[in-house]
This record gives sequence, structure tokens and C-alpha cells, in this order.
Amino acid sequence: MVEQAGSQVVIEVWADLGCPWCYVGKHRLRAAIAQRPDADRFTIVMRSFELDPEAPHELERNEESFIRAHGGTAADVLRAERQMQAMARREGLKYSLDRLNANTFDLHRVVQYANDQGRGFQFFSDVQDGFFAGTLNPFDPEALAGVAESAGLDARRVREILASNEYADRVRADRREGLELGATGVPFVVLDRRVAAPGAQKVAVYAQLLEQVAGPVPSERVS
Repeated sequence: MVEQAGSQVVIEVWADLGCPWCYVGKHRLRAAIAQRPDADRFTIVMRSFELDPEAPHELERNEESFIRAHGGTAADVLRAERQMQAMARREGLKYSLDRLNANTFDLHRVVQYANDQGRGFQFFSDVQDGFFAGTLNPFDPEALAGVAESAGLDARRVREILASNEYADRVRADRREGLELGATGVPFVVLDRRVAAPGAQKVAVYAQLLEQVAGPVPSERVS
């Protein structure tokens, strides 16, 4: 069974800021949607999934963050990072090796607010792109407020949220729901609540999944 022609399709994306596969997978999903002439049928909703809820709120170097969470050595991290950098660059994405990490819970709280305004995916994408490009410190409240304003959000509200505990329950609920749906990591994409795609799939695979839930790419009408 596929969606009726022209009906809206909701795509939910569970992701975390510092996850490189989320960064790559997000762009692949967006590319697959953009290939379709009915791209406006698809709405992407960001869902929160902290990969490391126990991460410190203080900034730490990328290799320190990885080793603390997964073990290994700095050489292991650098080797893996260089592989990811090469792959990202092949796909036209910027990828800085000089990144700082910290707890992402506060960012996810702002993402929840952005979702309420219909701009969750755009906001998260802008923040993550700047983070991996090495041009943005997303753990700086003022930097985050600036990105939010550029995405059409209220920077004042973002500052209020960051100074409070608003949306905390929703961030935790998102992670629980992702786990209940089968997520063992991120990215985890759920299309129309009927098809799940764990991991960063190729553009062609996302295209097949879009066709599965929304039907074949419609033919362009000749006027």
C-alpha cells in the first residue's frame, strides 16, 4: 500500500549533533527528496536522540570525547576521522577535524522549540553543518541564538529556553520512543510510521524508501 497521490508524508529523523553519520545521512536523505518533483509532499521532523547523555557540559576535544565514550586511542580516532572526512568531502560536505564536543541536551531542547515552529529540521541542519564545517560553536548560547534567528526563530525565546529547563521531558521522551521503535543508534529514519531505516543509507536507498511510502516519482506533465 502506498500513499495516495499528493498526500503529505512525514519523515522522522532521530539524530544527534556530533554524529558524523547523521551529518552525511541527513544530506543524503535531503538529496533523495530533492530528486522528486513532488518534494514538497515530504515533511522532515527532527527527533532528539542523545548518543552520550552522560557527556560533560564542559567542552572537550573530539578525540577526548570519543575515547571517553568508546575507548581506543587518539591515533584510532584520527584514522577514523580522516576516513569520514574523505567520504564527506566526496559528497561535497565540509568536515573539520578540529571540533570540540560537549553535552547536547540543551541543543535538543531548542530543537524541540524549533519543531513547534515548523523549523526543527532546518535549525538542526544549520547548526550541524556549521559544527562539522568548524565555523560554529553550538555550545555557545549566543551562537545558537544567532543560528536560530537566521532560521526564522525568535532568538529571545531561544535564550529563555537555554536559561531554563523547558522541553527537557520531550527530549527524553523522543529518545525513549526511538528505542521503542528499534533504534540502537543514529541516524534512525522513520518514514510515514511504516518503514524504518537505521544508519546513513545511500541516496538511492532513501529514494527507494520514499517510493515505497509515497509511490513512484510522478511524471512531469507536458503542457
